[in-house]
Amino acid sequence: METPLTFFPTDKEVELDEGYQKTYKNFDELLPTLPSRRGWWFDQLFQYQGFWLSAFALRGTMLVHDHFEPRPTDIIVATSPKCGTTWLKALVYAIINRDSFDFSDHPLSKASHRDLMILLELHIRGRGSTSFVDGLPSPRVISTHIPFSLFPRRITDDSSPCRFVYLCRDPKDVLVSKWHFSNKVKPKELPSLTLEEAFESFCEGVLFLKYEDMKKEPWGCVRKVAEFLGVSFSAEEEKKEIVKEIVKLCSFENMSNQDVNKRDTKNREYPVSNADFFRKGEVGDWVNHLSPQMVEALDKITYQKFEGSGLSFN
Repeated sequence: METPLTFFPTDKEVELDEGYQKTYKNFDELLPTLPSRRGWWFDQLFQYQGFWLSAFALRGTMLVHDHFEPRPTDIIVATSPKCGTTWLKALVYAIINRDSFDFSDHPLSKASHRDLMILLELHIRGRGSTSFVDGLPSPRVISTHIPFSLFPRRITDDSSPCRFVYLCRDPKDVLVSKWHFSNKVKPKELPSLTLEEAFESFCEGVLFLKYEDMKKEPWGCVRKVAEFLGVSFSAEEEKKEIVKEIVKLCSFENMSNQDVNKRDTKNREYPVSNADFFRKGEVGDWVNHLSPQMVEALDKITYQKFEGSGLSFN
């Protein structure tokens, strides 16, 4: 299956179709009624159905809820920000398109992950209707930060045709990664968050692939993702070491050293550089930042939230 190198439209003022006009009207009426607070890299977040969302994310979530129609071949890469999104998107893209591109001349060596996979809550707004998202060829491989419970039932219930690939990460590393990221990309007029402020905010609303498992045994995780997506590696592909090539292509070392990910690509529509998505990509960097009290508190929260689920961070 061939997925062409695609660059997606920026968010510009466009004429909205009738359905979008209704959703935008509902959004405009809802927003002033919601509790709000300062965000990490947005000036305001709004509390909606138990989650703190930016106005941008909330509007996109409402558009997805009202208008997005899933297909049987859809693959949705779902993550909370700073849980390894960039890495997982690259791996899924490389797995799905492994027959379409040569590793020596691969799109991931030329283009940002943002150019190769849409962010649903952003691109659902393109052209003022679903025409842009609906026009993408199947299989659509889509990324999102929308919380699972905010998706409509037609996407998440047992009869849904979609397949979700969900990635989580040790909350301590998420906190540190998110804190560094927010202070890099926030508007200049917003004061920087101290680690202590970020910690307090992070713990207030603490709501499984594991990042740590991907780092420890990436080859097994790539096989697991491929099997889940229904595109298991053949014996011939194993013989050609395609799994090894995908792991190498999508490694932090390789991706962070691509010219496209070193350039300052900030612009008015998207004031985040490709380089901002790469810091260390390590497990356990939290030991260099968090106090013993912070570690104890986060471990306690994690244990309480995961108790009885069979999930844990070792």
